[in-house]
Amino acid sequence: MIQKVLLLHPGEMGASIGSALMSNKHQVVWTSKNRSNFTKSRASKNQFFDKTTLVKAVNYCDHIIAICPPTAAIEVAFSVKKIGFKGIYIDANAISPSTALKIQEITGPRFVDGGIIGPPAWKKGSTRLYLSGKYSEKVASWFKNTLVDAISIEHSASALKMSYAAYTKGSSALILSIRALAKKYGIEEPLLEEWKISQPGLKERSEYTASGIASKAWRFEGEMLEIAKTFLEAELPEGFHKASSEIYKRMADFKGSQEKVSIKNVIKKILN
Repeated sequence: MIQKVLLLHPGEMGASIGSALMSNKHQVVWTSKNRSNFTKSRASKNQFFDKTTLVKAVNYCDHIIAICPPTAAIEVAFSVKKIGFKGIYIDANAISPSTALKIQEITGPRFVDGGIIGPPAWKKGSTRLYLSGKYSEKVASWFKNTLVDAISIEHSASALKMSYAAYTKGSSALILSIRALAKKYGIEEPLLEEWKISQPGLKERSEYTASGIASKAWRFEGEMLEIAKTFLEAELPEGFHKASSEIYKRMADFKGSQEKVSIKNVIKKILN
């Protein structure tokens, strides 16, 4: 059965999720009002159906998938609830389990908790969409035989996403902050020489990390705070990921950069 799914919003990841749905003949809807030219270009390229405003889109669609910065997740849920949406609401944001529960309270019993692991889904086997909740298997079926591996799990998909990103994005913040620390004390070159001896490949990893995440770091600030909240609620120390959030906050000026960002420029931003 063809589903009409409202995608909030078609950023880099969202566009790939929407494209996967369309490959199974589902209709993907979006709203162009107040969206950036980059977003409009992605939506047009993927032939998403524009209903212009949120009210029109919510009233038209059967279901909603929310993929937005984690700091906006609750606000997005409230906005569709006010319009009277009653379909399946899939929150696929990088949020803590407690934030997911708040969104479930807002959106109602047809809530599905989601967590995406991997890059935008343009390559087979690269991206998993983990889903939990009463309707998780139904939602997973929409993605059968697409580039998105949708997997229904018994327990919190948000907790899985937080646990995974705690290492991947947390370790990225750590290695960049170490490079900044070494620069501050004037021992960057001796450190890199020691890494070459005892930690081969770490220098290259730090450089790859800097160029790979600089333009996306602004999104990771909120995600790190959600991870910190997850640790705290599990009665584990939260401080590491709070510090990681600050590292990414200092890199926010690289947002939207179309050029490769050097480790030198990333260090400069972190130290300023």
